[in-house]
Amino acid sequence: QTHQVDLVGPCYLAGPLRFFSLNAIDVRLNRCGVEPIASRAAQSILDAVWAVWTRLGMPDNLQVDNEMSFFGSPIHPRGMGPLIRLCLHAGVALWFIPPAEPWRNGVIEKFNDHYRQKFLGKVTMASMPELQAGSLAYEHRHNSTYRYSKLQGHTPLTALAGLHHPLVFPPQAEAPRHPLAKPEAGCYHLVRLIRSDLRVNLFGEMFSAPPETQYEYVVATVDVAAQKLKLFLDKRQVAEYDYRLR
Repeated sequence: QTHQVDLVGPCYLAGPLRFFSLNAIDVRLNRCGVEPIASRAAQSILDAVWAVWTRLGMPDNLQVDNEMSFFGSPIHPRGMGPLIRLCLHAGVALWFIPPAEPWRNGVIEKFNDHYRQKFLGKVTMASMPELQAGSLAYEHRHNSTYRYSKLQGHTPLTALAGLHHPLVFPPQAEAPRHPLAKPEAGCYHLVRLIRSDLRVNLFGEMFSAPPETQYEYVVATVDVAAQKLKLFLDKRQVAEYDYRLR
């Protein structure tokens, strides 16, 4: 399964308390996960993703935008931020969509609009406990009552019951603690559009790209074990660079 994940916020409760919501969608079945957090701190992101996985199952692929909370720090673009490390340790393939192309995460973006209208726009909450309880209730209501044409009119949970592919859940209830150990294997991927300057932007660090990639989308894959950055065009490798990870 593939999950699209996005961070909504900052949003505000009744009064000065602000929060963010880490929202996830199982692209195949439209099952949602909604996890409010008080900040974008590393441990909050880990806790939220882990909590979603305990309810939706762990995906094969996790797709996110280039929100700094997801990749780490532009000061250390090779530092493998908390989410990158979590996915590498868990065996989940992490994909970063091209910058400024939110339609690449179209399923979660559409869900976020629904979340703002049907939940944030209709429910008044004064505390984080109220928000957490309300978010879980909204998640369950969506997954158990909303019907989708792509599911032949079924709800996400009804569609899930008809599958014969078992879900895989995290091995423990508590999320790993930040900072996670530096992974020694696995890959993560960035989809990038190569423009006329023939440059690949990896979280602010620039690499040259071969002329055949001009005006094309490429996949930049970081191979952790090999300490290499590999560039693919239509699944064909067209370049390789040394990429020493911090």
